[in-house]
Amino acid sequence: MTITITAFESSPDRGQGLARDMPVRWALEEVGQRYHMRLLSFAAMKHDAHLARHPFGQIPTYEEGDLVLFESGAIVFHIAEHYPGLLPDEPYARARAIGWMFAALNTVEQPIVERDTATLVERDQPWFDARLSILDHRVRTRIGQLAARLGDADWLDGVFSAGDLLMIAVLRRLSGSGLLNDYPTLTAYISRGESRPAYQRAFADQLAVFTRGDSPTARP
Repeated sequence: MTITITAFESSPDRGQGLARDMPVRWALEEVGQRYHMRLLSFAAMKHDAHLARHPFGQIPTYEEGDLVLFESGAIVFHIAEHYPGLLPDEPYARARAIGWMFAALNTVEQPIVERDTATLVERDQPWFDARLSILDHRVRTRIGQLAARLGDADWLDGVFSAGDLLMIAVLRRLSGSGLLNDYPTLTAYISRGESRPAYQRAFADQLAVFTRGDSPTARP
């Protein structure tokens, strides 16, 4: 069955791999599954046709036969569950990898997204500098804890998994913030993820949408 995912017709991240479809693209590349893109304008994301796929009018969505999913974490989890390559076979290792998926989206991403939102919509407020200092502290607390756990290991739990995929996608949101400067092991961790061939293919295909406005199909 053909897999179709939705993405921005014109991504606000200007093709830098920060849009929510990127982890889904990366996951599909890791497991060797081809997919097609449905590119949407911001207006089309609020139309009934898309709201039937995603009740909150966002991206990405995932369609495969009669299955329709929304939320990038849920989609990556589905891909990891149904195609080999992103979750270990050993039950306890598999459970730990799933735990890291939840940690990436629930524990680490939350303060990062809060900081992103503040820098976009609150920058002109007189109290912004004080608020940003608080938000930076919250982010540093979380990534400091993550760095301590990762140590000098290549991946979070022995082998690369969907947990690493989502964690690296979350950490990349800090690019340009300077907050990763004190955590060289996390910077190296992100670089290892970005150097994976599957990541590079996914990034190139997402960038192609921005630079050419076309709809590439991922390779097997």
